[in-house]
Amino acid sequence: MNLEERHQYIKSLQEEYFAAIEVQTPPGIKQQPIFDLNNKGEITFRLTKEMVADWKLGEWLDRYRQEATHAIGGVRGPQNVLYPWDVRFPINQLGVAVATIGKALALREANPGKELHKIAGGEVRYNTDHYVGLISRLQAALGIFTHQPKGIHLTTIWMTSFLIFMNDYAGGEYVTASHSVSSKTATKDLDNEGAQFSAEVSLGFVDKMAQIVEQAKIRPEGYVITLASKDNPKIIQDFDGFDLYAEHLRRVVATPANLDLIKQAATAGMRLMFETVGGCMYQNLVPLFDRLGMPPLFDWHNSEEDPFFHGVGKVWRPNLDTGKPEFFDLSCDASLPEVQVTMGYEEVLRDKPVGYTILITDPDGDRLVMAQVERAERREFLEKIGIDFLVIDQEKIIVFYHPAYTFLLIMDFHMRQLKAAGQWDKHSRIMIATTPSPRSWDEWAKACGVAVLTTPVGFKEIQQVMKKVEKQLRHQPTSEVRLTNIWGKEVSLGLDPRLVFAGEESGGMIIGPEDLVVSRGGRQALAMREKSAGEASIVAAALAARLYLQKKLLSEHLENIFNEYNIAYRSYVRSDITYYNESEPDPIKMLQARTAGELTRDRIDLYYVGLALARREGLVDVVQVQAILHEALPGLDFSNLEDILFTGDATYLKWLDMFVQIRKSKNDAKLRGYANGSEKGRCQHYLKELLNYSGEVTPLYDKLISGSYRETVYHQQDKIYYEYLNKDL
Repeated sequence: MNLEERHQYIKSLQEEYFAAIEVQTPPGIKQQPIFDLNNKGEITFRLTKEMVADWKLGEWLDRYRQEATHAIGGVRGPQNVLYPWDVRFPINQLGVAVATIGKALALREANPGKELHKIAGGEVRYNTDHYVGLISRLQAALGIFTHQPKGIHLTTIWMTSFLIFMNDYAGGEYVTASHSVSSKTATKDLDNEGAQFSAEVSLGFVDKMAQIVEQAKIRPEGYVITLASKDNPKIIQDFDGFDLYAEHLRRVVATPANLDLIKQAATAGMRLMFETVGGCMYQNLVPLFDRLGMPPLFDWHNSEEDPFFHGVGKVWRPNLDTGKPEFFDLSCDASLPEVQVTMGYEEVLRDKPVGYTILITDPDGDRLVMAQVERAERREFLEKIGIDFLVIDQEKIIVFYHPAYTFLLIMDFHMRQLKAAGQWDKHSRIMIATTPSPRSWDEWAKACGVAVLTTPVGFKEIQQVMKKVEKQLRHQPTSEVRLTNIWGKEVSLGLDPRLVFAGEESGGMIIGPEDLVVSRGGRQALAMREKSAGEASIVAAALAARLYLQKKLLSEHLENIFNEYNIAYRSYVRSDITYYNESEPDPIKMLQARTAGELTRDRIDLYYVGLALARREGLVDVVQVQAILHEALPGLDFSNLEDILFTGDATYLKWLDMFVQIRKSKNDAKLRGYANGSEKGRCQHYLKELLNYSGEVTPLYDKLISGSYRETVYHQQDKIYYEYLNKDL
């Protein structure tokens, strides 16, 4: 469809989306918010036992507790985007209030008598301003100074995390749901280093939440919730952070060499497109780039803030039960092929020249995907590898580089820049990567003398490893740093190591400076605690500039890297299964579908995790694992399966030239699969079959791994994970 047809299509989707919400929201809910934030004065609200019962707060709290201990990036869930006080949804005005108070009480208890400062901010989600205002007024009423952005409407997750660390604040609350569907939101909980909460900290504040609900039930007057006035002096709009962050970037990726490359390419005519999907990056990057002295080389696309993400990821899809078309949100994750086809790039980029590069970020600015207009003749290489592309015409295609490829290009470029500057050999070099990240990264690291530490999924796992390294640097500065990875193997990181790259296949990355980051209070860190597409976009722009000046395409450079380092694991495939419509406007139907989906998810996950743990404990050997899997999936060849491993949160099947990982989402009815190897077709076939297996326990499985053992699998999983997490800390 052309751009005008796409505009009308998106308009019809949005109208349907809002109309369905209006129909499914009862009049009683529409009439009155729980907290009327239009009231600028102090607000007092009594939570009573009747409200606890009517609003099913006990059930809500049980689910919140279940998710809080392992949530990646906060307890995330759908909300009523038009009426955010609708308690039928997992995220709602009252729930955010109870969670905020619980966190504030736990923080005050841990810091008696101390003046506490936190940041409250958010990205472009529906009701972000509403929740930031609510959180700020609740914290102010409890004596906590709350800092909000100044002069800009929304801030990024990386700026929030950075300022918490640099200013030695007590933590932060950031409203986001990363690249999730438009209906979802969350408050990402950040500790006093700007890192995501650990499970122990989460459990502490959930216990406080339980006390609030219990007191509401037993006290005659209920539990009194107080919101400070909107102009309370403890609510301060005082930061943008651009000067401080620009100074930090100059020590990491905005080096003179990189900025010179960008300026040279801009002078030679290079233009780049920056796709923000309607998120917060435009208003945050423009002033940052100005401070760095970067030339105005970006064509900004979808730069206007829009929680509907300008239709990215939005489609009509047949209902699984009725067959009738319904609104469906695929997310705004540009690394997914099904999302790429909704972006309208065939028309947007029709007149752009070959070599025109696109940087794509998500709404909160922590993930990056690169794309490029390339010659159609590159199709053969791309198809062989399995890299996604869309056709413009007979001459041009648009190539989307999954982070598996984008980050390989970036880390290699960064290494070359350090070597050119004479800095590479001044420190030992380390990489931190998650288990589903491509093994091509490990192959590159081995060839370049970089030690690799592998973690479970999630940037908080990467943060934890950084803290372990920093502890040894503090206490044993002249000794070799050694840590245990998730595979149970001790890894030598050398003397005084520096972080050349930390990241995950989902698009988040960070790079460490040559000198440790030092906060105003003297704390030191290998790198910032949150992934940053602000940082990644600068090094990606410098890479694009180098290739522009060399008249080389990204695919050509990637092929050179594959060949130079003899990369075997060239094909990377990812697939997700979502077992319900996350945008279902009826919360009862949505919860029922989600609950049913979670049962399916767990049945499949338990099948694989049970097999991996049984292998780990010696209950079965590799030959028996091969036989069990062959009985379940006779169409696949497991004769050369080398092992099945537990990753701390998932199952990893390892062949000589391929791996497949199956991982459940712990806070949603989703199952995720990843495959990486030397042959695209084999990766795709094995991933599809393994991910879509029913989870049925076959006779041989039942014979070798007893039912009583299978009942303990998740308990054992947690035990192994926490032992790994706390080791070396």
